[in-house]
Amino acid sequence: MSIILPMLFKVTAAATFRRSAIKARRCLNSHRGLLTLAIETSCDDTSVAVVEKTKKVSGSGAKIHFLENVTADTRAHRGIHPIIALESHQDNLANLVQKALNHLPESKTGDGLKLTDGTRRRLPDFISATRGPGMRSNLSVGLDTGKALSVAWQIPMVGVHHMQAHLLTPGLVSCLENEAKTDSRTTTPEFPFLSILVSGGHTTLVQSKGLTDHKILATSEDIAIGEALDKSARDILPESLLQEAKSTMYGKSLEQFVFPNGKADFADYSPPETRGQEVARRISDWGWSLTTPFANTRTMQFSFSSISSMVGKIVQSNGTNIKISDAERVDLGREAMRVCFEHLASRTIIALETLRPHNTGKDEINTLVVSGGVAANQFLMKVLTSFLEVRDFGHMKIVAPPPYLCTDNAAMIGWAGIEMFEAGFRSDLSCRPLRKWTLDPKADDGGILGPGGWIKE
Repeated sequence: MSIILPMLFKVTAAATFRRSAIKARRCLNSHRGLLTLAIETSCDDTSVAVVEKTKKVSGSGAKIHFLENVTADTRAHRGIHPIIALESHQDNLANLVQKALNHLPESKTGDGLKLTDGTRRRLPDFISATRGPGMRSNLSVGLDTGKALSVAWQIPMVGVHHMQAHLLTPGLVSCLENEAKTDSRTTTPEFPFLSILVSGGHTTLVQSKGLTDHKILATSEDIAIGEALDKSARDILPESLLQEAKSTMYGKSLEQFVFPNGKADFADYSPPETRGQEVARRISDWGWSLTTPFANTRTMQFSFSSISSMVGKIVQSNGTNIKISDAERVDLGREAMRVCFEHLASRTIIALETLRPHNTGKDEINTLVVSGGVAANQFLMKVLTSFLEVRDFGHMKIVAPPPYLCTDNAAMIGWAGIEMFEAGFRSDLSCRPLRKWTLDPKADDGGILGPGGWIKE
């Protein structure tokens, strides 16, 4: 009996996956589309979404039937606290899933899930859950919940790569826009394209050639750009604003403080037209300056720790934080952002210049995707656009998701799950969360498809 039961489970699982594959093909060949319930718990945001991909005459469409996030309140620690974030996932995930069930499309066939109110809802075609990279204990909450739903509903699951989801978000946005159109096709970024992934945990420049084919061109050797901005903000912002902040995303509060009028405040920004102008020392009216990282090299790496360190030293040199006037705080915040964003833009230009001889025909790169939490910063977009124009790359199109899809969210996890599911990939229920997981197939772990746990139809 001990031998028969495992064999029976494997046969049953295999049959389930075969049925799901047939069902998926039927969905794709109909106007019903693919429906997924998605879960994201990689860091301090607990997020659940219901996402559907549909077929339209004008191309593929998409609907987000439900999307809700709960961010762990770690303001007392002025940064992410792993235990509090974990407890927040445990407290909120099940309730978010319960709410999401009420937003599943109604079943038109009389089958599907029967809710407590007596209504019948369509059963998702599969579950999408973040597998990594991220905090392993936090990832486990979402991934294990996804496995449980997969077993209970007898549907497949896709363990999603968090950074791949950020890369594919512009495709979701394009299909969301196309959903409301009947006479034209919204352009989805086509491979190959370049991506800048910028958040509190990642700063990566990626060349994407296909769904699972991504080459890392540059990454941060120390801290991420979002972390550098958050640390700088903690030194620059007046204590009253730090106390009023609704989250630990202090970089966002810093942007609002130094650019209260938005785009009007940096309308006169002029990018350096040469590398020499770019690295030239700029002494402020207050007597301090911030040094550009890697000023004397074209090394394809990012470094942001020195910027936040210099900001801290400038604040400390004033004796106490209270002695700094608001005017100086604004100037220091703007300069910190300028140096961070120009460093990011500089390496992007170097990458484009290196790729230019090969940038022809089917390998031509005309799109720059900017995603991640920092992508919502409007000054960043101004700097990138200006750099491309003055450095002979004005033809490049910059694509960035709306702010609510830039930060960590389950909608992007659902969309990446749909893309992988359509390509025939499922996750085995034995798959484990991954704290580190690269995008590049040439990396030691083999990139997206490197770790075990994939099932290919």
